[in-house]
Amino acid sequence: MKLRSKAAVLLLLLLLSALLLALLTLRTCRVQSPAPPARSTRMAQRPPAPGPTQLSGPGALVRADQGAQRRRPPRPRPRVGRWGEASLEKLARMPGEPRGFHPVLPPTHWIHLAVVACGNRLEETIVMLKSAVLFSHRKMQFHIFTEEFLKPEFDKQLRQWPDSYTKKFEHRIYPITFLVENPQEWKKLFKPCAAQRLFLPVILKDVDSLLYVDTDVLFLRPVDDIWKLLRQFNSTQLAAMAPEHEIPRIGWYSRFAQHPFYGSTGVNSGVMLMNLTRIRSAKFKNSMIPTGLAWEDMLYPLYQKYKNDITWGDQDLLNIIFYFNPVSLSRQSLSIHVLPSSAEVFGNCTHFMWTNPTSVSEAS
Repeated sequence: MKLRSKAAVLLLLLLLSALLLALLTLRTCRVQSPAPPARSTRMAQRPPAPGPTQLSGPGALVRADQGAQRRRPPRPRPRVGRWGEASLEKLARMPGEPRGFHPVLPPTHWIHLAVVACGNRLEETIVMLKSAVLFSHRKMQFHIFTEEFLKPEFDKQLRQWPDSYTKKFEHRIYPITFLVENPQEWKKLFKPCAAQRLFLPVILKDVDSLLYVDTDVLFLRPVDDIWKLLRQFNSTQLAAMAPEHEIPRIGWYSRFAQHPFYGSTGVNSGVMLMNLTRIRSAKFKNSMIPTGLAWEDMLYPLYQKYKNDITWGDQDLLNIIFYFNPVSLSRQSLSIHVLPSSAEVFGNCTHFMWTNPTSVSEAS
Protein backbone atom coordinates (compact mmCIF):
# COMPACT_ATOMS: atom_id res chain seq x y z
CA MET A 1 0.00 0.00 0.00
CA LYS A 2 2.85 2.32 0.89
CA LEU A 3 4.62 1.53 -2.41
CA ARG A 4 1.57 2.49 -4.40
CA SER A 5 1.30 5.81 -2.56
CA LYS A 6 4.94 6.64 -3.23
CA ALA A 7 4.56 5.80 -6.94
CA ALA A 8 1.53 8.07 -7.25
CA VAL A 9 3.34 10.98 -5.60
CA LEU A 10 6.34 10.51 -7.87
CA LEU A 11 4.13 10.44 -10.95
CA LEU A 12 2.39 13.63 -9.84
CA LEU A 13 5.73 15.37 -9.37
CA LEU A 14 6.82 14.36 -12.85
CA LEU A 15 3.64 15.74 -14.33
CA LEU A 16 4.04 19.03 -12.48
CA SER A 17 7.65 19.31 -13.66
CA ALA A 18 6.62 18.70 -17.26
CA LEU A 19 3.87 21.31 -16.98
CA LEU A 20 6.28 23.86 -15.49
CA LEU A 21 8.81 23.20 -18.25
CA ALA A 22 6.14 23.74 -20.92
CA LEU A 23 5.07 27.07 -19.37
CA LEU A 24 8.66 28.30 -19.29
CA THR A 25 9.19 27.35 -22.93
CA LEU A 26 6.02 29.19 -24.01
CA ARG A 27 7.08 32.37 -22.18
CA THR A 28 10.49 32.35 -23.86
CA CYS A 29 8.90 32.12 -27.33
CA ARG A 30 6.74 35.19 -26.70
CA VAL A 31 9.61 37.39 -25.48
CA GLN A 32 12.06 36.62 -28.32
CA SER A 33 10.24 37.13 -31.68
CA PRO A 34 12.03 35.79 -34.69
CA ALA A 35 14.09 38.30 -36.83
CA PRO A 36 12.64 39.22 -40.29
CA PRO A 37 14.30 37.62 -43.26
CA ALA A 38 17.07 39.70 -44.87
CA ARG A 39 16.21 41.35 -48.22
CA SER A 40 18.16 40.55 -51.30
CA THR A 41 20.86 43.09 -52.22
CA ARG A 42 19.73 42.87 -55.84
CA MET A 43 16.35 44.41 -55.05
CA ALA A 44 16.04 48.00 -56.50
CA GLN A 45 15.89 50.63 -53.81
CA ARG A 46 13.14 53.25 -53.92
CA PRO A 47 14.47 56.82 -54.57
CA PRO A 48 13.95 59.34 -51.79
CA ALA A 49 10.89 61.58 -52.06
CA PRO A 50 11.76 65.01 -53.48
CA GLY A 51 11.41 67.99 -51.24
CA PRO A 52 9.93 71.43 -52.06
CA THR A 53 11.81 73.60 -54.58
CA GLN A 54 12.43 77.31 -54.01
CA LEU A 55 11.72 79.48 -57.10
CA SER A 56 13.66 82.61 -57.86
CA GLY A 57 11.54 85.62 -57.11
CA PRO A 58 9.60 86.90 -54.14
CA GLY A 59 8.75 83.89 -52.42
CA ALA A 60 6.62 81.16 -53.93
CA LEU A 61 7.25 77.46 -53.19
CA VAL A 62 6.33 74.90 -55.81
CA ARG A 63 5.78 71.21 -54.98
CA ALA A 64 7.75 68.90 -57.19
CA ASP A 65 5.21 66.04 -57.15
CA GLN A 66 3.83 65.24 -60.53
CA GLY A 67 0.29 66.53 -60.93
CA ALA A 68 0.58 69.06 -58.13
CA GLN A 69 -0.82 72.49 -58.99
CA ARG A 70 1.88 75.14 -59.27
CA ARG A 71 1.60 78.53 -57.73
CA ARG A 72 2.68 81.39 -60.01
CA PRO A 73 5.14 83.93 -58.65
CA PRO A 74 3.89 87.52 -58.28
CA ARG A 75 3.80 89.39 -61.57
CA PRO A 76 6.48 92.11 -61.68
CA ARG A 77 5.34 95.69 -61.97
CA PRO A 78 6.02 96.97 -65.53
CA ARG A 79 8.61 99.67 -65.84
CA VAL A 80 7.63 103.01 -67.34
CA GLY A 81 10.17 103.86 -69.97
CA ARG A 82 10.37 105.34 -73.41
CA TRP A 83 8.04 102.72 -74.88
CA GLY A 84 6.07 101.97 -71.71
CA GLU A 85 2.59 103.08 -72.81
CA ALA A 86 1.26 99.56 -73.39
CA SER A 87 2.63 98.35 -70.06
CA LEU A 88 0.98 101.24 -68.24
CA GLU A 89 -2.36 100.44 -69.84
CA LYS A 90 -2.07 96.76 -68.82
CA LEU A 91 -1.13 97.80 -65.29
CA ALA A 92 -4.27 99.91 -64.99
CA ARG A 93 -6.65 97.13 -66.04
CA MET A 94 -8.11 94.83 -63.42
CA PRO A 95 -7.97 91.05 -64.02
CA GLY A 96 -10.61 90.05 -66.54
CA GLU A 97 -11.41 93.63 -67.47
CA PRO A 98 -11.56 94.29 -71.24
CA ARG A 99 -9.23 96.77 -72.85
CA GLY A 100 -10.63 100.23 -72.51
CA PHE A 101 -9.78 103.69 -71.32
CA HIS A 102 -7.73 104.17 -68.17
CA PRO A 103 -6.45 107.51 -66.90
CA VAL A 104 -3.23 106.13 -65.42
CA LEU A 105 -0.98 107.53 -68.14
CA PRO A 106 0.94 110.67 -67.23
CA PRO A 107 0.38 113.82 -69.35
CA THR A 108 3.59 113.15 -71.30
CA HIS A 109 1.87 110.09 -72.81
CA TRP A 110 -1.43 111.75 -73.71
CA ILE A 111 -2.58 112.09 -77.29
CA HIS A 112 -2.69 115.72 -78.47
CA LEU A 113 -5.37 116.47 -81.03
CA ALA A 114 -5.88 119.89 -82.65
CA VAL A 115 -8.77 121.29 -84.68
CA VAL A 116 -9.63 124.69 -86.13
CA ALA A 117 -13.32 125.65 -86.22
CA CYS A 118 -14.79 128.91 -87.48
CA GLY A 119 -18.18 130.00 -88.74
CA ASN A 120 -20.86 127.31 -88.62
CA ARG A 121 -18.51 124.41 -87.86
CA LEU A 122 -19.44 124.01 -84.18
CA GLU A 123 -21.70 120.95 -84.43
CA GLU A 124 -19.47 119.29 -87.00
CA THR A 125 -16.47 119.70 -84.71
CA ILE A 126 -18.36 118.32 -81.71
CA VAL A 127 -19.25 115.18 -83.67
CA MET A 128 -15.60 114.71 -84.64
CA LEU A 129 -14.46 115.08 -81.02
CA LYS A 130 -17.11 112.61 -79.87
CA SER A 131 -15.89 110.00 -82.33
CA ALA A 132 -12.32 110.51 -81.10
CA VAL A 133 -13.29 110.09 -77.44
CA LEU A 134 -15.57 107.15 -78.12
CA PHE A 135 -12.77 104.92 -79.41
CA SER A 136 -9.78 106.25 -77.49
CA HIS A 137 -7.79 104.06 -75.10
CA ARG A 138 -5.68 106.85 -73.65
CA LYS A 139 -6.42 110.27 -72.32
CA MET A 140 -6.36 113.07 -74.87
CA GLN A 141 -5.67 116.78 -74.85
CA PHE A 142 -7.86 118.74 -77.25
CA HIS A 143 -6.46 121.99 -78.68
CA ILE A 144 -9.41 123.87 -80.14
CA PHE A 145 -8.76 127.04 -82.16
CA THR A 146 -11.91 129.03 -82.75
CA GLU A 147 -13.48 132.48 -82.92
CA GLU A 148 -14.37 134.43 -79.80
CA PHE A 149 -18.15 133.96 -80.05
CA LEU A 150 -17.76 130.16 -80.27
CA LYS A 151 -15.53 129.74 -77.23
CA PRO A 152 -18.33 129.67 -74.60
CA GLU A 153 -20.41 127.26 -76.66
CA PHE A 154 -17.53 124.83 -77.12
CA ASP A 155 -16.75 124.90 -73.42
CA LYS A 156 -20.43 124.44 -72.48
CA GLN A 157 -21.04 121.48 -74.75
CA LEU A 158 -17.86 119.64 -73.81
CA ARG A 159 -18.61 119.99 -70.08
CA GLN A 160 -22.12 118.58 -70.56
CA TRP A 161 -20.84 115.20 -71.67
CA PRO A 162 -21.23 112.26 -69.23
CA ASP A 163 -18.48 111.72 -66.68
CA SER A 164 -17.48 108.49 -68.37
CA TYR A 165 -16.38 110.59 -71.36
CA THR A 166 -15.18 113.81 -69.76
CA LYS A 167 -12.58 111.85 -67.76
CA LYS A 168 -11.03 110.75 -71.06
CA PHE A 169 -9.92 114.20 -72.18
CA GLU A 170 -9.01 117.74 -71.26
CA HIS A 171 -9.44 120.70 -73.56
CA ARG A 172 -7.97 124.11 -74.19
CA ILE A 173 -9.57 126.76 -76.34
CA TYR A 174 -7.36 129.22 -78.22
CA PRO A 175 -8.12 132.34 -80.22
CA ILE A 176 -7.41 132.45 -83.93
CA THR A 177 -3.87 133.80 -84.21
CA PHE A 178 -1.66 134.37 -87.25
CA LEU A 179 1.86 135.31 -86.21
CA VAL A 180 2.68 137.11 -89.47
CA GLU A 181 1.90 140.36 -91.23
CA ASN A 182 -1.62 140.93 -92.60
CA PRO A 183 -3.44 138.43 -90.33
CA GLN A 184 -6.81 139.20 -91.93
CA GLU A 185 -5.44 138.11 -95.29
CA TRP A 186 -4.30 134.83 -93.80
CA LYS A 187 -7.65 134.32 -92.11
CA LYS A 188 -9.45 134.43 -95.46
CA LEU A 189 -6.94 132.17 -97.19
CA PHE A 190 -8.98 129.36 -98.82
CA LYS A 191 -11.58 128.86 -96.03
CA PRO A 192 -12.08 130.88 -92.83
CA CYS A 193 -9.25 130.16 -90.40
CA ALA A 194 -7.96 127.18 -92.42
CA ALA A 195 -4.43 128.59 -92.51
CA GLN A 196 -4.29 128.48 -88.70
CA ARG A 197 -2.91 124.94 -88.91
CA LEU A 198 0.32 126.30 -90.43
CA PHE A 199 1.11 128.12 -87.19
CA LEU A 200 0.51 125.25 -84.76
CA PRO A 201 4.23 124.44 -84.33
CA VAL A 202 4.86 128.06 -83.35
CA ILE A 203 1.87 128.45 -81.01
CA LEU A 204 1.97 125.08 -79.24
CA LYS A 205 5.57 125.33 -78.12
CA ASP A 206 5.05 123.03 -75.13
CA VAL A 207 3.63 120.19 -77.25
CA ASP A 208 6.03 117.60 -78.64
CA SER A 209 3.76 115.81 -81.15
CA LEU A 210 0.31 116.59 -82.51
CA LEU A 211 -2.45 115.13 -84.63
CA TYR A 212 -4.29 117.82 -86.58
CA VAL A 213 -7.65 116.96 -88.18
CA ASP A 214 -10.26 118.93 -90.09
CA THR A 215 -13.71 119.38 -88.61
CA ASP A 216 -15.24 116.97 -91.13
CA VAL A 217 -13.18 113.97 -89.98
CA LEU A 218 -14.95 110.98 -88.45
CA PHE A 219 -12.93 108.44 -86.46
CA LEU A 220 -13.90 104.81 -86.93
CA ARG A 221 -11.06 103.28 -84.91
CA PRO A 222 -8.99 104.33 -81.90
CA VAL A 223 -6.88 107.44 -82.31
CA ASP A 224 -4.14 105.44 -80.58
CA ASP A 225 -3.57 103.50 -83.82
CA ILE A 226 -2.51 106.54 -85.80
CA TRP A 227 -0.59 107.99 -82.85
CA LYS A 228 1.66 104.90 -82.87
CA LEU A 229 2.83 105.83 -86.36
CA LEU A 230 5.07 108.48 -84.78
CA ARG A 231 7.38 105.64 -83.77
CA GLN A 232 7.75 104.64 -87.42
CA PHE A 233 9.25 107.97 -88.46
CA ASN A 234 12.84 107.70 -89.55
CA SER A 235 15.49 110.21 -88.55
CA THR A 236 14.49 112.76 -91.25
CA GLN A 237 10.69 112.52 -91.17
CA LEU A 238 8.74 115.05 -89.15
CA ALA A 239 5.17 114.76 -90.50
CA ALA A 240 2.79 112.29 -92.14
CA MET A 241 0.02 113.14 -94.61
CA ALA A 242 -2.19 111.23 -97.02
CA PRO A 243 -2.05 111.59 -100.82
CA GLU A 244 -4.57 113.99 -102.32
CA HIS A 245 -5.68 111.41 -104.86
CA GLU A 246 -5.16 107.72 -105.56
CA ILE A 247 -4.79 108.03 -109.34
CA PRO A 248 -2.21 110.62 -110.48
CA ARG A 249 -3.59 111.19 -113.98
CA ILE A 250 -6.99 112.32 -112.70
CA GLY A 251 -5.81 114.06 -109.53
CA TRP A 252 -6.31 117.79 -109.16
CA TYR A 253 -2.66 118.70 -108.67
CA SER A 254 -1.40 116.72 -111.64
CA ARG A 255 -3.94 118.42 -113.92
CA PHE A 256 -4.34 121.97 -112.66
CA ALA A 257 -1.60 123.01 -110.19
CA GLN A 258 0.52 126.02 -111.19
CA HIS A 259 3.03 125.53 -108.40
CA PRO A 260 5.32 122.71 -107.17
CA PHE A 261 3.64 119.90 -105.23
CA TYR A 262 4.71 116.76 -103.44
CA GLY A 263 5.02 113.50 -105.38
CA SER A 264 2.76 112.66 -108.29
CA THR A 265 -0.58 113.47 -106.64
CA GLY A 266 0.17 116.04 -103.95
CA VAL A 267 -0.81 115.58 -100.31
CA ASN A 268 -3.96 116.43 -98.40
CA SER A 269 -3.77 118.60 -95.27
CA GLY A 270 -7.04 117.39 -93.70
CA VAL A 271 -5.16 115.00 -91.42
CA MET A 272 -1.58 115.71 -90.34
CA LEU A 273 0.48 113.78 -87.83
CA MET A 274 3.35 116.03 -86.77
CA ASN A 275 6.43 115.89 -84.61
CA LEU A 276 6.38 119.56 -83.61
CA THR A 277 9.76 119.38 -81.88
CA ARG A 278 11.43 118.33 -85.11
CA ILE A 279 9.53 120.93 -87.13
CA ARG A 280 10.65 123.72 -84.81
CA SER A 281 14.29 122.67 -84.97
CA ALA A 282 14.54 121.89 -88.71
CA LYS A 283 15.86 124.07 -91.51
CA PHE A 284 13.74 123.74 -94.65
CA LYS A 285 15.03 123.92 -98.19
CA ASN A 286 13.20 126.40 -100.39
CA SER A 287 13.34 128.26 -103.71
CA MET A 288 13.99 131.67 -102.13
CA ILE A 289 17.40 131.40 -100.48
CA PRO A 290 20.08 128.70 -100.77
CA THR A 291 20.28 128.15 -97.02
CA GLY A 292 17.44 126.58 -95.12
CA LEU A 293 14.79 128.55 -93.26
CA ALA A 294 13.07 127.83 -89.98
CA TRP A 295 9.38 127.02 -90.19
CA GLU A 296 8.13 130.30 -88.77
CA ASP A 297 10.54 132.33 -90.93
CA MET A 298 9.51 130.55 -94.11
CA LEU A 299 5.70 130.91 -94.12
CA TYR A 300 5.28 134.57 -94.98
CA PRO A 301 7.89 134.85 -97.80
CA LEU A 302 6.62 131.55 -99.23
CA TYR A 303 3.08 132.87 -99.34
CA GLN A 304 4.19 136.13 -100.92
CA LYS A 305 5.98 134.28 -103.71
CA TYR A 306 3.16 131.84 -104.58
CA LYS A 307 -0.05 133.59 -103.47
CA ASN A 308 -1.15 134.24 -107.07
CA ASP A 309 -0.66 130.58 -108.01
CA ILE A 310 -2.29 128.72 -105.13
CA THR A 311 -5.90 127.59 -105.01
CA TRP A 312 -6.23 125.52 -101.86
CA GLY A 313 -4.47 127.93 -99.53
CA ASP A 314 -2.55 126.30 -96.70
CA GLN A 315 -2.62 122.89 -98.38
CA ASP A 316 -0.87 124.28 -101.43
CA LEU A 317 1.78 125.87 -99.23
CA LEU A 318 2.39 122.54 -97.51
CA ASN A 319 2.75 120.84 -100.88
CA ILE A 320 5.34 123.43 -101.91
CA ILE A 321 7.26 122.98 -98.65
CA PHE A 322 7.44 119.20 -98.97
CA TYR A 323 8.23 119.38 -102.67
CA PHE A 324 11.56 120.92 -101.68
CA ASN A 325 11.85 118.67 -98.57
CA PRO A 326 10.51 115.24 -99.60
CA VAL A 327 12.59 113.32 -97.07
CA SER A 328 10.80 115.15 -94.25
CA LEU A 329 7.39 113.69 -95.08
CA SER A 330 6.01 110.21 -94.43
CA ARG A 331 3.14 109.65 -96.82
CA GLN A 332 2.60 105.88 -96.98
CA SER A 333 1.92 105.48 -93.26
CA LEU A 334 -1.21 107.62 -93.43
CA SER A 335 -2.37 106.54 -96.87
CA ILE A 336 -3.59 103.22 -95.50
CA HIS A 337 -5.71 104.94 -92.86
CA VAL A 338 -7.12 108.07 -94.43
CA LEU A 339 -9.16 108.53 -97.57
CA PRO A 340 -7.87 111.41 -99.67
CA SER A 341 -10.43 114.17 -100.13
CA SER A 342 -10.38 114.18 -103.92
CA ALA A 343 -14.13 114.72 -103.86
CA GLU A 344 -13.55 118.09 -102.29
CA VAL A 345 -13.65 119.76 -105.70
CA PHE A 346 -17.31 118.81 -105.89
CA GLY A 347 -18.32 120.01 -102.43
CA ASN A 348 -17.84 119.23 -98.76
CA CYS A 349 -16.77 115.71 -97.93
CA THR A 350 -15.96 113.61 -94.91
CA HIS A 351 -12.53 112.09 -94.39
CA PHE A 352 -13.23 108.67 -92.91
CA MET A 353 -10.45 107.61 -90.58
CA TRP A 354 -9.21 103.99 -90.37
CA THR A 355 -11.16 102.54 -93.26
CA ASN A 356 -10.21 100.48 -96.26
CA PRO A 357 -9.80 102.83 -99.24
CA THR A 358 -10.89 100.07 -101.62
CA SER A 359 -14.20 99.42 -99.91
CA VAL A 360 -15.44 102.74 -98.50
CA SER A 361 -16.09 105.85 -100.52
CA GLU A 362 -16.21 109.42 -99.27
CA ALA A 363 -19.50 110.89 -98.25
CA SER A 364 -20.59 114.28 -99.47
